[in-house]
Amino acid sequence: MALYDNMNDRQREAMLCTEGPLLILAGAGSGKTRVLTHRIAYLIAGKQVEPWHIMAITFTNKAAGEMRARIDALVEQGAEQVWVATFHASCVRILRRYIDRIGFENSFTIYDADDQKTLMKQVFRELNIDTRSFKERTVLSAISAAKNELRTPEELLKEAGGYVEQKIAECYLRYQDDLRRNNALDFDDLIMKTVQLFQYSPEVLVQYQERFRYIMVDEYQDTNTAQFRLISLLAGKYKNLCVVGDDDQSIYKFRGANIYNILNFETEFPGAKMVKLEQNYRSKGNILCAANEVIRNNLGRKQKRLWTEQGDGEPVYVRRFESAQDEAEAVVSEIQKRGMDRHYNRFAVLYRTNAQSRLLEERMVAAGLPYQLVGGVNFYQRREIKDVLAYLKTVANGRDDLAARRILNVPKRGIGAVTEERIAVFATANELSFFEALRAAGPAGIAGRAGEKLRGFVQLIEGLRERSESLSLGALIEAVLEDSGYLDFLKSEGEIEAESRRENIDELISKAVSFEQEQEDSAEIEAEQQESDPRRRASLLSRFLEEVALVADIDRMDENSEKVTLMTLHAAKGLEFDEVYMTGMEDGLFPGNRSIDDPKELEEERRLCYVGITRARERLTLCSARSRMINGETHLSRESMFVREIPDEYTERSDSSRPPRPSSYHFGGRESGWDGRGLPWDSGYRDSYGSGFAGGGTGAGEGTCTVSAVTGSEDRNAAWADSSGRRKPLAFGKSFQVVKADHLDYEVGDRVQHQRFGEGVVKNIQDGSRDYEVTVDFDRHGTKKMFAGFANLKKL
Repeated sequence: MALYDNMNDRQREAMLCTEGPLLILAGAGSGKTRVLTHRIAYLIAGKQVEPWHIMAITFTNKAAGEMRARIDALVEQGAEQVWVATFHASCVRILRRYIDRIGFENSFTIYDADDQKTLMKQVFRELNIDTRSFKERTVLSAISAAKNELRTPEELLKEAGGYVEQKIAECYLRYQDDLRRNNALDFDDLIMKTVQLFQYSPEVLVQYQERFRYIMVDEYQDTNTAQFRLISLLAGKYKNLCVVGDDDQSIYKFRGANIYNILNFETEFPGAKMVKLEQNYRSKGNILCAANEVIRNNLGRKQKRLWTEQGDGEPVYVRRFESAQDEAEAVVSEIQKRGMDRHYNRFAVLYRTNAQSRLLEERMVAAGLPYQLVGGVNFYQRREIKDVLAYLKTVANGRDDLAARRILNVPKRGIGAVTEERIAVFATANELSFFEALRAAGPAGIAGRAGEKLRGFVQLIEGLRERSESLSLGALIEAVLEDSGYLDFLKSEGEIEAESRRENIDELISKAVSFEQEQEDSAEIEAEQQESDPRRRASLLSRFLEEVALVADIDRMDENSEKVTLMTLHAAKGLEFDEVYMTGMEDGLFPGNRSIDDPKELEEERRLCYVGITRARERLTLCSARSRMINGETHLSRESMFVREIPDEYTERSDSSRPPRPSSYHFGGRESGWDGRGLPWDSGYRDSYGSGFAGGGTGAGEGTCTVSAVTGSEDRNAAWADSSGRRKPLAFGKSFQVVKADHLDYEVGDRVQHQRFGEGVVKNIQDGSRDYEVTVDFDRHGTKKMFAGFANLKKL
């Protein structure tokens, strides 16, 4: 089959344009991966470009794997020599060979988020940082932002304008010093250090410029400043740079993504050509029309409009519910009904925040529906997995202090915190790694039984290190479990818990075995090994630890499992499903209150909505709730402005919410002209199903709506009349709060009844600022903590 077959004119144009800078502006579902892979095949088969001169960069391992498989299918020979990898994996491969030129050993460790937080806690202790004023996560986020902009600690210190900036810069400096001492890099370092390597060692840059004469970058709209600089350096000589992306899908600003990289591509790379891919092969017409109507409201974008030849399909279903509970119940119920004669992996439920998954999960469990939660607890973050990996890291890199300290007393060896701290102080004073200091227990002043225990640990690690040269990865993990006594340690935690953790470790062993087999079968790895200095070549164990460190949660999602997928809108990027439910489509939640008042943030949120809509192939349902509890407070919400931007001609709407009752709510704030559902009082508007609907319009006011859940008190005049006694429209509020009762008619030890959970015993009552927090041990549902105003408990 010719490469030209089954390609539209614009796709073919992009494939044939091989020389000079090229921007392929690819709308959602427009076949960009097909264009990229066919372009690579055309370079090899049509232009006789040597495959090792081609580099293709992606953002996820999943995308890299798919691209690799397609190239293999298109190219008969040499496909394995094309460099296909993520940004981070590419940088790791480069740094493994040359990082010694900028002061690190080639056996460096990659720190994950948990490792970073642990190290930052250590930095806080070293610098006596007040943890009441500074949080590890906040400082790490600031450091990440600086690295994404290629800003060094010294630059931050120089530019620090106040106390907070000064302290963050000091933490950044010490954090980098500690990373270097541990011979470790975090994820942002992988990009930044590669850029620094190219800048400090021009001969290394020239080597890679000569190798990669044709460079392709997928998802270019998600690149940050550091990634832009990296690509610019690599493409600096031959300038054959092809980037593929969609500015309308730029949704990772919070991670440092810079949308102007794609918007200004033609300016940054003079002579660049642009090809637009607007024909969509994924979604039905009404879904695309909805997406187009939403995104057209953004100003900072390159104009494009998706279209399809697949027909209009079903309308976009817009559903309005009374509460978040009703929303979750209805979504799960509909999936259950529609899934009876379909595969459950056809369905996805998307939401703006992780917290929204709780109600959906509860309803899924109650209904007996199989589901997978993407973005939950990462497999590699589980305690037993991190323990085993820490052993492997210590074996592979004796300078990784975090790994060594994590397992020093796991399983328990009778090594106390005081002994550990003495070793750490000795290591710092003598510029040794923690493991090197363990070897010097005598000089460190630790003798007797404590010294014997430390020597036993050192002998364990050195024995495993020696055996690692001959054992397979799977056998090495088994040796770790056996020699360390970790299996016995698990058994001591109880049979059920031990079995679950052992199953997870077995899964890690399976991963190691399959990884080793892939390495043995990979001609790409063999080719790279032949070109590498054997002394610098990463060991199989180091490669395995790299692989594990670079795995993202989305890479582990099983698209073939018979399960409904629950995930955030951000996590859904790059995926597609037959039927999609977008929940929580409410102003204040999506878009969030902060975004509503910030034009740039609002455009980012609108792009996220566009991404969500375009995940659907055949059926899209947009759901919202009139009331939703967030952080213990129930918020009344108007339907999302993004939903209101979709014309009625593409939708079918239904509303099962109820208007607020004046006997239940207090309203305040300026008048808005809208009722509790976003409907003008005097509009006379009634939709086809006979009830008011929060349609597209403007003029919603602010204010608060307070419900007296405990006393049931009301202020009818405030709700229904102005100062002259005339009826006024309800001011549409952002939230309502519980009115705290003066006292409760029950106390600790009393038996009470809850409408849903039945009878139980009050275990604790805490007098909170907003309401009493009551803890009840229910006979059938276990212990629950709730606000008294919402619980409406009855003393028995």
